[in-house]
Amino acid sequence: MFVIKLIVALIIMLSLAIYIVNNSIKAKVNPINEATSAPYEGSKFHNTAPRSPMSFSDTVTLWVRFFTEKKVDTTPDINIPVRTVSRADLDALSSDTLHLVKLGHSSILLKVYGEYWLIDPVFSDRASPFQFIGPKRFHQPPISLEDLPPIDKVLISHNHYDHLDKASIKVLLAKTQQFLVPKGVDGDLIDWGVEESKIITLDWWQEIQTRQGLIAFTPTQHFSGRGMGDGNMTLWGSWVIKTPQESLFFSGDSGYFQGFKEIGDKYGPFDLTMVETGAYDSNWADIHMKPEDSVQAHIDLQGKVMMPIHNGTFDLAFHTWHDPFDRVVAESERRNVTLSTPEFGQVFSINNLPPLTPWWQQTP
Repeated sequence: MFVIKLIVALIIMLSLAIYIVNNSIKAKVNPINEATSAPYEGSKFHNTAPRSPMSFSDTVTLWVRFFTEKKVDTTPDINIPVRTVSRADLDALSSDTLHLVKLGHSSILLKVYGEYWLIDPVFSDRASPFQFIGPKRFHQPPISLEDLPPIDKVLISHNHYDHLDKASIKVLLAKTQQFLVPKGVDGDLIDWGVEESKIITLDWWQEIQTRQGLIAFTPTQHFSGRGMGDGNMTLWGSWVIKTPQESLFFSGDSGYFQGFKEIGDKYGPFDLTMVETGAYDSNWADIHMKPEDSVQAHIDLQGKVMMPIHNGTFDLAFHTWHDPFDRVVAESERRNVTLSTPEFGQVFSINNLPPLTPWWQQTP
């Protein structure tokens, strides 16, 4: 089995190398010519707290794990419940409040006082530069890209493939008025056909005012990169959305860090925090939180209700597919934190948040 895995890995790596040479999957990074709030040096962005560098031995250890560690229960043995959403369903929603739909992984659809917004839309079958290899979806999105209504805003947290999906952007560009992205990410969007006039790039702590209220781009502890040689050349971060009546936080991807408390002190309390809870491992603990850290981040943010995201759609780590849910529920009960666990496609509002419902514990 080890030999088979090794051969498959070598074939994949060779195919990837050939693809890169022939087609170039390098990110199209626009140069950063102005001062930034995020640490920026040597054409690269940096975290406020330096990451522990991965040594050669760490890299070897990770590859050995990949080849030898038996993955157990990393894909669902149940049919993940997905509620189909239609354009008519969305248009029937009132325009006097804020509605949400969890589409899968970290993709969120919002209806914000009549305007449709998307956060990190990933509709492709795989979170990968290819559609023949890479993490495959456990379930289909509740609504297709084609059936979505016109989108006023698309918000992107960073440029990793499970958050910035080229195929989705290429469909959305014709029906989207505005793209809000971290510094540097505009280069890819322009290369994919998005008009430059539709793109707003943001630095950490930068705010914009909309008809509905405030949008702010806030720090995380993570990294960026889509191909060869573009590591950390674009920024990463989280989103704060504040209307006159509601206050939301979307974490993007992050390790646990002091920044959550700083965000909570500046913008909290939050009615709802959508916090990364999935794809964690001891080998990369400083860039993806364990569920226990996710709950602490919610507390630091001064959140009232926490919705775990970044789970239930792709296999991106070694833990079981349901481990994020099991652990975050246990920790939330221990810390007296209120969880909301909507099914994919379930439509809800801030005033009517779904309760904790263990849909992942269905009997196969």
